[in-house]
Parts: sequence; structure tokens; C-alpha cells
Amino acid sequence: MNNSCTLNGTQNGTKSAYLNEIINLAASKNPNEPEFLQAVKEVLGTLEPVILKHEEEYKPIALLERIIEPERIISFRVPWIDDKGQAQVNRGFRVQFNGTLGPYKGGLRFHPTVNQSIMKFLAFEQIFKNALTGLPIGGGKGGSDFDPKGKSDNEIMRFCQSFMTELQKHIGQDVDVPAGDIGVGGREIGYLFGQYRRIKNNYEAGVLTGKGLDYGGSLARKEATGYGLIYFMREMLKANSMELKGKTVIISGSGNVAIYACEKAQEYGANVVAMSDSNGCIYDKDGIKLDIVKEIKEVKRGRIKEYKDSVPSAQYMENNGEIPAVYTIKADIVLPCATQNDININAAKVLTENGAKAVGEGANMPCTNEAVEYFLSNGVLVAPGKAANAGGVATSALEMCQNSMRYFWSFDEVDKKLDGIMTNIFAQTKKAAEEYGYGNNYVAGANIAAFRKIAKGMKSQGLI
Repeated sequence: MNNSCTLNGTQNGTKSAYLNEIINLAASKNPNEPEFLQAVKEVLGTLEPVILKHEEEYKPIALLERIIEPERIISFRVPWIDDKGQAQVNRGFRVQFNGTLGPYKGGLRFHPTVNQSIMKFLAFEQIFKNALTGLPIGGGKGGSDFDPKGKSDNEIMRFCQSFMTELQKHIGQDVDVPAGDIGVGGREIGYLFGQYRRIKNNYEAGVLTGKGLDYGGSLARKEATGYGLIYFMREMLKANSMELKGKTVIISGSGNVAIYACEKAQEYGANVVAMSDSNGCIYDKDGIKLDIVKEIKEVKRGRIKEYKDSVPSAQYMENNGEIPAVYTIKADIVLPCATQNDININAAKVLTENGAKAVGEGANMPCTNEAVEYFLSNGVLVAPGKAANAGGVATSALEMCQNSMRYFWSFDEVDKKLDGIMTNIFAQTKKAAEEYGYGNNYVAGANIAAFRKIAKGMKSQGLI
């Protein structure tokens, strides 16, 4: 059984001329979009056995050419007034990548690094992630280069209202359903939903997910991505004769995903010893006190180094090199829950040398392709983001269901459904990996399981 995978396209070569042709086509058409090309190569590089089996079926209908090309990219300016009365202008995006399985579904990211390449990479990943959930949702993503850090509530409200004034032309509960992502939490979703309702003059609750509980949101949505990551990790470890209990865990990030991954990991008996933000990490050998992290991040919106003020015995480690400090700490399990390309090849080597047994991607593409290759070739299990962090979008789809029914499920009901979805995602991933000779390479398994479902739908619906 082969547990490695080709991620670098024609650099390593494939037996499928069609696959090589598509990887080259993607590179020639998107020369200045490194994140998008990285995502395309990561997916296509694992599909070789599927493509070889179905090449005569896929090539005449240009299936791969279509699956790497967004159905629609919307780009727009977002003018707004800051608290000093000065006009500001940002750029907004919505990438409606593939609607084969249902309405486009994916979050909005407000962060200064946002550009078209990042939006396309996130939307492309979302197609496969959403397919794995088994729910009727297509893939999309959006956002802006607006930075909410340091902005007042009124500035954020004015920006969100301007952003939605344009975005509302392109979304709807049966068309495209955005949610939150980095920089877009409950506050931002509230302002966006209010402006949508104001313009449309109707209460279309299902047009956005991640809403507040008092106006159509779902219980367990806040916890879903982090909890879902741990449910997937539980299944993956169990399939490889391991468990979370007693394992040392480090988590990059200290936002929503990281916090609730930590909470659930601790419930399963893991010892989470580190969390981080963009400046550095906190190391607490006795185990992270999550109530303190929640107070710092969810209430004060502060920095992780403030943890040491409450726990003097903890150690704060500043980032001062190409490897974030959190990845220099010894651990059995690594949960990157911050942002893309957080773990490069050098970080992967350090983590492996320090005894890492499994990596669970809580963020979208937090490991570079080279890092994933290194982990797999050295026997480190990898739970790929498109499978492992699908709990957020799965629960968003459950929120849409509740909105359609005008009904609310209890926290336990939603959490039980989430657990079932994540367990099923792992089962699909494992089955596809084994069927195509990839062993316990769940990166390949997730890509293949999702691709087969999307490909079948695209073939059925004709050349569109």
C-alpha cells in the first residue's frame, strides 16, 4: 500500500497525459496565483488512479478543465467612512466556484492578505469539503482586504453595510449562502444580515449562517469546526490503534476553531499544552486553562501573551524565525488552526523529530504541499483540512435546515448530528484511500471521495 502522494504535478510526472495537461493549463492560466495553484496541485496530484480509470469518460466533457475554473468571480469596491470622517476604499470578492451539488456555500474572510488567489484557493477547497459532508451544498468563498483589527464597532458596521450593499445582488438562500471566516464573527454577520434585510425588505434567514441565536442562528455553530476536528481526529487515531487520551497536543491559533478544538480535546483526556497567535505562543506544561484563553480572546480581544498575567508559571515564546514558536514544542498531536501555509517543510521536520504522530488541519491548507509530503513519508498521519475542518460548514448547512423549517434543534441534537457527519466523512475518506491503494493517506482519500461525487454530478448535468 502506498501512503504517499504526488503533489507537485508535472515536476514528479503522472501516467495520465490528461492530468498533466490540466496541471499545466492551470499554471499557464493562473501564473500569479500561488495559493490557488497550490490547492489545485494538491488535489489533482492525488487523483491519478481515478483519472486513469475514467480518462475516456472525463476528457470529452472537459471535466477537469471545468472543475478548476470558477463558475463566477465577483470583484467590487467597498467604500466606507472611518471615525475621522475620512473615506476609505477596500476590495471585495465572492468566488462562486462550483454549484453542482447545491447553492454555493462558504465563508467570508476580512483580512489584509485577502486577494483573488486566496479567494480562489479557499473556494476550490470548499467544493470538496462541502461534498464530503453529504449535504446539498456547492462551493464558494468571499471576503475583503479590510482589516477589522483596531477598528471601532461603528467603523465595522459601516464597512459591513457597504460590503453587503454590493454582495446582496449575488446571494440568496437558494443561490449562495455566505458565513463567517477569519475576521468575520457574530458581530460582523449581524451587521451584514441587518443590511441584507434592510435592502431586500424580507426576512430571508437562510441567506447567511453563523447568525446570532436570537435571530435564526444554530446552537453548536460556534463550537462546530473545533469540535468536528476532534471528532475526525478521534476516528483517525482509532483506525490506527491510537486515542486522544493521554496525548500531548499543541494548537496553533487561539481563535474560534482553536478554542473549541482545545475544549473537546481536553474532554477526551488530551493534555493541550500550547496555543498561539500571530505574535507568539503560550506554553503551559500543566495544560492550557481554557477559561483564561476565552476571556482574553472572546471578551477582551487581546493577545495570547496576556495568559501569562494569569498563569505566571506559563512560558510565552515570541515568534522570531520562519518556524512559528508553537511548532518547536514537543507534542504527540499537532493541530494547526490558524491560517494557510503555517507549517512549511522545516517546521514539518522539527515536529516529526519531536515525535509528532498525527497532524489535524483545523485551518484551510495550513501545511504546505512539501510539509504534507514529508509527514506522510515519515509515517505521520495527516487529517486534511477539507475533511477534518468540515464541521463548520456542515453545521452551517444544519442551520439552513432549521431556518427552512422555522425550528430550532437543541445543542445536543446538533452536536450529535455533527459527530455523525464527521464520523461518516472519515469513513468515506478511509474507504477511498484503501480502494485506490493509498493505505492510510487520508489526504488522497478525502480528495478522491469528494471528487467522485462532484464528477458524477457534473457529468449528469451536462456541459455547463
